[in-house]
Amino acid sequence: MKSKRPSVTQSRTRPSTGASRGASFTQRPERSVEPEASRQTSHAKGAVQTKIGFTEKFDAYVAHHSTSAIDSLLRLLATPFQSLMTWLVIAIAVAIPAALYIGFANLQQLGESWEGSSQVSVFLRPETSDAKAEEMRSKLSHRPDIAKVVYVSPAQALTEFKAQSGLGEVVDSLEKNPLPGTLLVTPRLQNGSDAAMTSLEQSLIADPAVADVRLDLQWVKRLQQLMILGKKMVFGLGGLLALGVLLVIGNTIRLAIENRRDEILVVKLVGGTDAYVARPFLYTGLWYGIGGGLFALIILGIGFVWISNTVEQIAMLYQSNFRLQGLGFFGSMQMVLLAGLTGLVGAWIAVVRHLIQIQPR
Repeated sequence: MKSKRPSVTQSRTRPSTGASRGASFTQRPERSVEPEASRQTSHAKGAVQTKIGFTEKFDAYVAHHSTSAIDSLLRLLATPFQSLMTWLVIAIAVAIPAALYIGFANLQQLGESWEGSSQVSVFLRPETSDAKAEEMRSKLSHRPDIAKVVYVSPAQALTEFKAQSGLGEVVDSLEKNPLPGTLLVTPRLQNGSDAAMTSLEQSLIADPAVADVRLDLQWVKRLQQLMILGKKMVFGLGGLLALGVLLVIGNTIRLAIENRRDEILVVKLVGGTDAYVARPFLYTGLWYGIGGGLFALIILGIGFVWISNTVEQIAMLYQSNFRLQGLGFFGSMQMVLLAGLTGLVGAWIAVVRHLIQIQPR
């Protein structure tokens, strides 16, 4: 018995009309093809994530540093009286140890010149002739540890004694000259150590023509100990005044942080980091230190001009060519940089202590 159901081929090839009720099942709906441009447009909609490269980050970092430095300096110049008072306090604290250091350096230079001009007096035996003394002088002059040897004959020594003592009549009444010939030896010693001076003394007194050797270096030792004490005092006082500078700048930065508390809260609310907020205050401390160092240079310059002429006049009275020496260009720059570094450290301590306490709620 044959089935009356149409075959699949016939149903597919049967013409369909718009009124055919089974057309939607027998025919596949055509898929609409969208243009490629419209697809790309649909994917481009919404938030876009952009990666920031290292160059952009570095440029932003440098830009914020320059902005913070300029803005902090302008804020200081906007209140000139308060800034000037702080700069002068820092300048005095910096100038005092710097002046002591300059004085210590000049005294050390003067002491080295005194030590270099120290002489060893070699007294010859009375029977030593002038020819023998000149031979000894020539021999000692070629030694590497001796810079200069001067022979003073007995007659010359007696003449100098008469001129300096004012006892000419008493000296003339003597039957013979009691003064021996003397060799004045100037050692060439770079460090002036006790061992080197003792070795020189022993080598000189070993000569049979030598009666006695006078080596008086007690004043040199005293001067060296005073120099060591002065150096310790300079560094100790400098440390105390540096601590004072840290406290002054730290207190100033603390007040600046409190005055800008609302601004700091707003910056932290929008995502500003502690480092971002701290940079202007760090630059403020740096400017305080550099300004104090520059004012300290002015104070030292005025003091140098004030006393240099007096020191030169005193040196001329002692027939010395000593001249007062200052810090110089590089020493001045080092002092300003050290003051700036001290200000930066003081600001950093204040920022670390007080900025963390300001947090948005």
